[in-house]
Order: sequence, then structure tokens, then C-alpha cells
Amino acid sequence: MTNASFAAIGIQEDLVARLSEFGITAPSPVQEQTIPLLLEGRDVLAASQTGTGKTLAYLLPLLQGINPEQRVMQKLVLAPTQELAMQILREAERYGDHRGIKVMGLIGGAAIKRQIDKLREHPQLVIGTPGRIRELIGLRKLKMHEVTTIVIDEADQMFQLSGAGEVAKIVSSALRTRQLIMLSATIGPETKALAAREMKNPAEVGIDPGVMTAQSLEHHYVVAEERNKMDMLRRVIRHYNPERAIVFVNATEDIAEVQAKLNHLGLSAAALYGDADKVTRSNVLAKFRSGKFRVLVASDVAARGLDIENLTLVVSYDPAFDSEHYVHRAGRTGRMGKRGLSVTIVTEQQTFIMRKFARELDIQLEERAMSAGKARPADEVRRPAGSSRGSGGTDGPRRESAAPGSSKPVRTAAVQPDAPGARPAAARQGLMGSPSAGGEVRREPHHGAGQTAGGRSPAAPAGKARISSSEREKNRKNKGAPKWLKDKTPRGDGQ
Repeated sequence: MTNASFAAIGIQEDLVARLSEFGITAPSPVQEQTIPLLLEGRDVLAASQTGTGKTLAYLLPLLQGINPEQRVMQKLVLAPTQELAMQILREAERYGDHRGIKVMGLIGGAAIKRQIDKLREHPQLVIGTPGRIRELIGLRKLKMHEVTTIVIDEADQMFQLSGAGEVAKIVSSALRTRQLIMLSATIGPETKALAAREMKNPAEVGIDPGVMTAQSLEHHYVVAEERNKMDMLRRVIRHYNPERAIVFVNATEDIAEVQAKLNHLGLSAAALYGDADKVTRSNVLAKFRSGKFRVLVASDVAARGLDIENLTLVVSYDPAFDSEHYVHRAGRTGRMGKRGLSVTIVTEQQTFIMRKFARELDIQLEERAMSAGKARPADEVRRPAGSSRGSGGTDGPRRESAAPGSSKPVRTAAVQPDAPGARPAAARQGLMGSPSAGGEVRREPHHGAGQTAGGRSPAAPAGKARISSSEREKNRKNKGAPKWLKDKTPRGDGQ
């Protein structure tokens, strides 16, 4: 379908003029496909990557179909999170105010008594979270018998957070003749099941796994040892130098630690928790949007549905739980055709996850290595190192094997994994044991590779004579110690 005008796909003149005031002159592909179907009254199941204009794809037909003279709830939009519900509310007010349409948000966490009082103003369009909507229906304060359209936005996430049963009860409380619209970046089994049960001959829009992420998005990953992840996060943010960025953390209990360390490193950061109350969420996001701090550290639940202008970088401090979560993380950037970058930090053992996501989402998920302060393709960094194997060369990538400002070697795989030159370089330095034990590893016996022609490790006899069992135990325990402690000259047995 060619890129037509809003007027050509059925949007009325006053709404077209309002759109142009905000710089929107032509519909996106999902809007172009969805709007005519909704204006016909069809049930629609739409799958489209985040950031492509799904909200306006259903909001414009909703606003156009509301009768401002009829003081009853006519349209209902369900959103999985408070923040997404409030974003939709702001959009609805922006384009519906001039028509005299009364819009109201009903979200959990707000005072229910005050919401009941406001319902006496008879809003025609209600936007809310499933729990609060279901509660008000149960209290008979929200009347569903005049509702002609129900929209379920971010349907897959809705079912994960609220369960399909909660949403199904809301849908069944309306008349069977109502129009049902479900939109999501990914279409899961629960979404398909509800569509099959509740929709009448639904039109399917954009259900194509090949376009689950925006084409303007780049996808990279970098490899770091677990203990070096924070340093890698610092390097990634410093290198790309975004105006603002979101960092996703899997475990809620780790969010505060990541936030504190970023602030200590001079990267202003704040945290957003999934269970934060409405006022706290609003304050944090308002400060983030206004530039009061640069990095927002959040969980998947907390950042679901966020639409932040000029957000060019998303970093997964931990890899996403699955490809669906990856889609929603990456979708916070690269919105409405703007360029964006998604970077994931993984350990060597987690690189298979990146290959899995690339295969499932049909995207180019490329490895990058930080070399001389720049992110370069990992193969490009590794090739020169391999070509100088055994020659003692000092090209750029080989220098990456030493920490800045220190002659002490560090494990190259933390920055450029599987480097062919890593082991010979370590051998030339006399590192026969685990590199994570700092200077003490010179005295550890080496097992396996690097033996002499006679089949013995050259360090083995001396190692047995010089290192006591207590020192070996201390070395073993120090493997996870901070670098400054490992580099400290030991004063153990045999010194």
C-alpha cells in the first residue's frame, strides 16, 4: 500500500488539521492499514513493532466515532501499565479536546473515591488499567452497556500482568455487538485465544515476524565477564554519548545498585520500579524527559510502553528473558522512523541468547568490541590480533589486553571474546593459571595446554614447592574479588 494522506483513508478534516499542527502529515504503514478497517467497524488484530504509531492508528477512529452530545461512556481503552495509560490519555486529550470530547483515565494506585466522583462528569472515552476498570465495573460505577468499541493495547503484556481472565471479564461485560481491537508488538497464544473467542471475523494487520522491530533500529551486543559488566556499561554509555538512555535490569533488587554505581561514575541516573506509585512514576519520568538526569534504570514492567522523545540508546544490562521482551526493550528507541540503537551486555556463556534472538526475530544482532575507546565489529578487532600471533606485535587490538594505565594483563575476552591472540599473549607473560588471581597466578601450576615437549608443565615442580595449600585456597577464593584487591601484592606463605 502506498503512503496515502490521512484524508484519503477516511480521517475527517478537523483531525487532519490537528495532526498537522503536531507535524504529522502522512500516516505510517500500520495506520494506513488499520484506520480504514476500524472506520468500517471491523474487529482488528494488529501486530506491529513498537514505535510505529499504533496509538494513533486506533485513537483517531475512536475520536471520530464519538458523539460529544451523548454523555455516556462510548469507547474504552485498556493498557497494561499506568504510564502507558497516561500516555494514551495525553494523546486523546491532544486530539479530542477541540471536539468537546471528555476523556478520563482510570488507573490503579489512584484514589478510587475520587475516580468515582469524576465519573459523574460522564466521560465519553475512558482509558485505564484492567484491575481498576474491573473493580469499578464490579462496584456498578462504570456502565458498559453503551460501549461500542473496546481497545486492548499491548495485549501480550496485558495478559502477562493481569491474566487473560481479567480482560475477558471486562470484554464480556459489554454488548456482543461491540467492536473489539487488539494491538501488540507480538501476538502470543493467549491473545490469539481471546481473539478467536470474542472477535467476529477479525481483520489481521501486519502479522509478520520479520518486521517485529523497527527498520531504523540497530542491534548490537558486547561481551564482558560478570564482574566487569558495570565497567562495560560505563564504556558503552560514554562511547555512544546519548542525550538520554534507558538501562534494563532483570532483577528488581539490582536496580538500586546499578543506579548508585552509575551516579558514582558521574553518569546521572534515576531508578523506575514497577511497583512505584503514580506520583513517584510521574516525577521520575518528568525529570527524565526534561533532562534532569541522563540514564533511567528500570525493569521490563516499569518501562513497558514508555514513549520518550529523543531516546537514542537502550542498554540491556542483563539479556532480555525472551525475544518478546527484547522487542519491547528495543522498541523504546527508533520510534516513528527515527534511528535508534539497542545494546545488550552478555557474558561469553550468554552469547547463544543473542544468536537465538537474531534467528527468532530475523534481525542483524551484531557483536561489538570496545577497542581504543570505540565500538568496532568484533571480527575486525580480532583479526589483527590473530595475524600477529607469536610475533609480539603491538597493534591497537593487542594493547586492549592490558588495563588502561596498568602493565598488568587482564582477560581479553571481557572486551573482545574468543580473541585468537589471547592465550599466546598470556603465555608470553608467564601466566600459567587463572588470570583472575592477579599477580599470584605466576606461581600456580598450569594443566593441559602450554606443556613442554616432555609433557610436563614447566611451572609444576616449582609451584608445588613454593605454594602452600592455604595460599592456593586463598587464590581460589580471590577469583571473584575486585581488581584492586587482586592486584595487591600478597603477603602469604612462601613470600
